[in-house]
Amino acid sequence: MAGQYLLAIDVGNTNAVFGMFEGETLVGSWRLATAEDRTADEYAAMLMPLCAHAGLRREAVGGAVIASVVPPLTPIMTELVERYWSVTPLLISHSLHTGLVIKYDRPGEVGADRICDAVATKALYGSPSIFIDFGTATTFNAIDAAGDYLGGAIAPGINLSMEALARYAAQLHRIELVAPPSAIGRNTVHAMQSGVFLGYLGLVESMTERFQHELGGRARVIATGGLSTLIGPATPMIEIIDPLLTIKGLRMIWEMNRSRVG
Repeated sequence: MAGQYLLAIDVGNTNAVFGMFEGETLVGSWRLATAEDRTADEYAAMLMPLCAHAGLRREAVGGAVIASVVPPLTPIMTELVERYWSVTPLLISHSLHTGLVIKYDRPGEVGADRICDAVATKALYGSPSIFIDFGTATTFNAIDAAGDYLGGAIAPGINLSMEALARYAAQLHRIELVAPPSAIGRNTVHAMQSGVFLGYLGLVESMTERFQHELGGRARVIATGGLSTLIGPATPMIEIIDPLLTIKGLRMIWEMNRSRVG
C-alpha cells in the first residue's frame, strides 16, 4: 500500500460506516445513512469534507476494503473508492483468506458483515464466543472453542419492530426507544416501551442462554452494531460492547488479502 491510510467501508441496510486506519489505529470513523439511489458522487460530497476536517489527506489513502450486504450499493461504493481515491477495493466474501473455518451449510450465504465480525471477535476476544450485531436485523452468531464459525440466528431489529408497531397499529405511534419505568406500563407509551425494549431484552437473553448451552456455557458475549450501546448496557449477559467490531474485522481481512489488490 503506497499511502498511509486504509479506507474500510461497512455497508449495512440502514447505515454505511466508513473507517480510516493508519496501521492498526482507527483514526476516523463516520456513519452515513444508506440510500440505494445515492450516487458515488453524492457519497463523496458528504464523506470527503469529513475526512478533510479530520486532517486525513485524500492522496494519503493507499488501500480500501468493502463489506456490503446491500448488493445495489456495492458497485456504487466501488466507484466511489476508485474515482475519488484511485485505489481498487477488496470486496469481502467467504472465498477470501480469513483464518476462519465457516461451518454454515452454504458458506456463501454468510453475510460479509458477519464474516468481518467473526474474524475480529476471534482475534480480539477469543473463543468460544457469541457476538450479537444489533442493526436493521439482529444477528446472533457463534464461534466454537476451536475458533470455527458455526452459524447463528437472525431476528428483526428492535427499530424494525418499533416501526412495524407504529405503521400497522392504527392507534399506536412512534415513541422514544428507552427502558420504561416498569414492566407493567400504566400508559400507552410506557406499555409500548415495555413490550419493545424489555421484550427485546428477553429475546436477547433467551437466545444467549440457548447459544451458551450449545457451546458448553463458557462463551464470551460481545455486542456490536449501531444499537449495541442501547441494548448492551441493559443486560448483564453482554460482557463487551464494541460498536466498531465490523470495521476492525475489515482491516484484519484486508491485511490477510492485501496481495490480491496489489
